[in-house]
Amino acid sequence: MTPRFSEPLFVISVAARLVEMHPQTLRKYEREGLIAPSRTSGNLRLYSDSDIERLRQVKYLVEQRGLNLAGVQLALELTHQVQELKGRIESATEGRKPSPVVGELDKLLESLGFVDEHRLRDQQRRDHDHS
Repeated sequence: MTPRFSEPLFVISVAARLVEMHPQTLRKYEREGLIAPSRTSGNLRLYSDSDIERLRQVKYLVEQRGLNLAGVQLALELTHQVQELKGRIESATEGRKPSPVVGELDKLLESLGFVDEHRLRDQQRRDHDHS
């Protein structure tokens, strides 16, 4: 993940607009420990692209899957564990034929509402550069 993807850029009003949520909902999710935006020296919340990605997953899990916040927390923890496992498999098979397990892990991540926006943007840039 590039440093730019983790750089805190968006104030709460912009982040709320990006994920189509009320700013108060973002504050609630922070209180519940689902998101941890950076803070400026003036205590202003700043959200990174990575935070936006996580908020979109939370929104999907609540609105589309009907999970309560405890279920969302569990799904987020599972997402992290699956991502870690996928990364270890990709590192172990680097330079070789991709493992079919990686595809299965991608399907699992998708069912958890995770969309790797960093990779999606990279792919969109590559597609744009080739057109």
